[in-house]
Amino acid sequence: MERRLFLKNTGVLGMGLFASNYSFAALPETFPVVRVTAAKRNFQSKAVDGAIKTFQAKIKNPELAWLFENCFPNTLDTTVYYSEKGGKPDTYVITGDIDAMWLRDSSAQVFPYLQFINDDLPLKKLIIGVINKQTHFILKDPYANAFYNDYTKVSEWKSDLTAMKPGIHERKFEIDSLCYPIRLAYHYWKKTKDITPFDAEWLKAIRSTLTVFKEQQRKEGNGPYTFQRRTSWATDGVPMGGYGYPTKPVGLICSMFRPSDDATVFPFLIPSNFFAVTSLKQAAEMVKTVHSDQKLVTDLLALAAEVEQALKKYAVVEHVQFGKVYAFEVNGFGSYNLMDDANVPSLLAMPYLGGVDAKDPIYINTRNYVWSKENPFFFKGKVAEGIGGPHVGADMIWPMSITMKALTSNNQEEIKNCIQVLLKTHGETGFMHESFHKDDAKKFTRKWFAWANILFGELLWKTFNENPELLSKLN
Repeated sequence: MERRLFLKNTGVLGMGLFASNYSFAALPETFPVVRVTAAKRNFQSKAVDGAIKTFQAKIKNPELAWLFENCFPNTLDTTVYYSEKGGKPDTYVITGDIDAMWLRDSSAQVFPYLQFINDDLPLKKLIIGVINKQTHFILKDPYANAFYNDYTKVSEWKSDLTAMKPGIHERKFEIDSLCYPIRLAYHYWKKTKDITPFDAEWLKAIRSTLTVFKEQQRKEGNGPYTFQRRTSWATDGVPMGGYGYPTKPVGLICSMFRPSDDATVFPFLIPSNFFAVTSLKQAAEMVKTVHSDQKLVTDLLALAAEVEQALKKYAVVEHVQFGKVYAFEVNGFGSYNLMDDANVPSLLAMPYLGGVDAKDPIYINTRNYVWSKENPFFFKGKVAEGIGGPHVGADMIWPMSITMKALTSNNQEEIKNCIQVLLKTHGETGFMHESFHKDDAKKFTRKWFAWANILFGELLWKTFNENPELLSKLN
């Protein structure tokens, strides 16, 4: 709903890109300077700026070099607010055009910077601050998806029929909101071996996550969470008194909302349940090493095993054209929803998040299905093809889906084609967007959406390091 209001208030956007913050002095290559000037950047990283210089020195395509400079540091330039509270790093991360911190988006927005933190102490502290902030928010309300830094700020969703508290922007329960902070923490730990962010409060947040996941298995009633909103947008409401349509308690975890912040049709959201299995195992490994809490380790692994077994039994369905595929949503009674949504976790993105192996035959079938017209949210037009979703509507392709197709591919031609499409569909702005129209890339939503920018930057940097020759083939 937030993004829809933003679109309504700004219209379909072209080149009016933050004129007050950006300089449009023409470069010799005719690409305008759209990155925030150094004096106005929220945070500067020597390591990230060094990566940009390295990329630009070796990549001869000026538009690609320009896009990397704009997109890769966009999180740091415009969305992070670092401070220290009680002597501990504290980092608030907005999504871009919305002044609120989503647990999911904030994790994804800083994740690609983990590779630089051993060589950049300020950047390392910034990410510690994100972990600390997420811990604080989860303990405030593990069912909420987005929070304010200023607890006196009143949310426009204050009248939602759910247990709203001061400091909460929105209280849509999404499994991935609790998985993404674990992913960030786990990979930070693996990269640095540093355990300082993982104190007693962090351990409480892990216990809280486990409690919520078990409650939302709904083995004994519907659990404590309910959500309703007075709205004309069907995807913002949860039926059946705010509990969603019935599920059979088969071991899967209910998610009332998707990572798009749209309500699920059937509450067992399959990509998010795969993500939960991975996250529970990662949390168990950390708890075992850092805190030696064997009971909690056992409980985390037991839930992971239970969900994993339930996925094997209930997540796979037969498609008339593609054979065995993973459903997007199921209810445990035999009903299922076949589609995919561009937001991550998605069926397409499952290998990226460690949920399934990219070589899994069922995933390959699923991948072929979601990137076809059999997927009701796959759109193909004059300028591109890709996956969208009900959040923005028909014919709107999300660059995130094209980026994710490349990030989950081992086919060099496929990766090249994805980057080529993204290179030509930024609407002459120098940034990625939430979505663009399949026939006209200048018709797009959200001119300032940091997650889409950093994900594209991640793809370019990964390709640059693994196969730089591929980038030289772009035109």
